[in-house]
Amino acid sequence: MDHITFLVAVVIVTALAFDFTNGFHDTANAMATSIATGALKPRTAVLIAGVLNIVGAFLSTEVAKTISGGIVDDTLVTPGMIFAGLVGAILWNLLTWLVGLPSSSSHALFGGLIGAVWVGAGAEGVHFTKVVEKVLIPALASPLVAGIAALIATYLAYRLTARARTDSVTKGFRAGQIASASLVSLAHGTNDAQKTMGIITLTLISAGALGHDAGPPVWVIASAGLAIGLGTYLGGWRIIRTMGKGLTEIQSPQGFAAETASTAVILTSAHLGFALSTTQVASGSILGAGLGRQLAEVRWGVAGRMVMAWLITLPAAALVGGVSAGAVRYGGNFGTVVVALVAVAVTAGIVLAARRNPVGAHNVNDTHEVSIKPTAPTTVGTAA
Repeated sequence: MDHITFLVAVVIVTALAFDFTNGFHDTANAMATSIATGALKPRTAVLIAGVLNIVGAFLSTEVAKTISGGIVDDTLVTPGMIFAGLVGAILWNLLTWLVGLPSSSSHALFGGLIGAVWVGAGAEGVHFTKVVEKVLIPALASPLVAGIAALIATYLAYRLTARARTDSVTKGFRAGQIASASLVSLAHGTNDAQKTMGIITLTLISAGALGHDAGPPVWVIASAGLAIGLGTYLGGWRIIRTMGKGLTEIQSPQGFAAETASTAVILTSAHLGFALSTTQVASGSILGAGLGRQLAEVRWGVAGRMVMAWLITLPAAALVGGVSAGAVRYGGNFGTVVVALVAVAVTAGIVLAARRNPVGAHNVNDTHEVSIKPTAPTTVGTAA
């Protein structure tokens, strides 16, 4: 424990704070369609997702090893750089949550870390070949693969049940959604909790508490799983609304197809060590499911804003991470304190802005739009 300095402890706490934001930011990936179709009640859905995220965290550590010793040179990384990268990731997560955009928490983390290490250690500190192989290529391929799989599955689901009674089909697929959404939650814990495990492991390696190429200790796995599980349970209702209602009006066969496609892609990539974005996979699946049903409306404006967010997530988080790393590098402890205080102030501002027009379990399905400005009350009494 001699290697656990105050700065290392701060970095570990900050990493778990990111894991928490990752949880509520990505709850929609597993449960948005089940909530939208009525397969699960909102509170029940996030409880199931939270528990299964914790279980999933213990299933694999391949992605954690990719982060701790793959995309950056762990011999050049310092705890200060990791802290700066986490700040960039957390602020981007909160900003996109505020506007209801399902951007990638994974790419926010990678971007913040890459920017911080680049500024703190130079370009040689970043393994750009690994970034392309393990991050960028999966980012391009995974939503396409998931979307095509969901499109085919949706088409087959409607074809095979064309002569069945509509109420029987709906009831059957809603039951199936409980299982498929649970699998997505399990896969999310397997994939996303590992990213925080990798960050904490990288911090311990940089501080000399672990050897190079070491895997995450059990306490790291457990704490990362609990943090993402708690965040998931609180529910990122603003993003759940966008995913469940904003892209397309989802019916139960589409929800089942989208969740099954997402599970297959996420678990396969986790086994191979690809640190992909579960948000992009889930969004691609929902779009594919929307296209797979005849006469279904796909809101391409919302999809376009999502894709734009995907494109700027990594460089935006890298910019914040790089600026933060510069402050930490040249300002020492004072610079670290300044970065932390600024991050807390921005976080407080975002939370207060969200409270002007809150979205929760009580009104998540009322509309497909997420707005920061308060909406005028209506005679119906619905909230936005």
